[in-house]
Amino acid sequence: QVQLVESGGGLVQAGGSLRLSCVASGRTLRSYAMGWFRQAPGKEREFVSTISGIGSRTYYADSVKGRFTISRDNAKNTLYLQMNSLKPEDTAVYYCAADAAGIATTRVVAYDHWGQGTQVTVSS
Repeated sequence: QVQLVESGGGLVQAGGSLRLSCVASGRTLRSYAMGWFRQAPGKEREFVSTISGIGSRTYYADSVKGRFTISRDNAKNTLYLQMNSLKPEDTAVYYCAADAAGIATTRVVAYDHWGQGTQVTVSS
């Protein structure tokens, strides 16, 4: 059984940075696509970024492009999200997800495994 545990969230001022981590256990996720999603109060869960299993191709939502960077360390079975130039509208619970198909996708329903989420709050 795959388990994903996020960490690194917190409270930061606008313009600041945070680095989220997602540690996977239960099996190696080298071939899995991994993604970050977020959900703000009263809103649907939305795509933030994803990285494919093979080749590590990356994709970003337009709202975070140029500010966020997704990466993975397969040796550590860990996914990262470096978030710079944070804005108040980035405030949300951030979730890590894994897709066994390995094809990076923006679709929430494609992901098989989810973490419990980590809160990111950006003050103005």
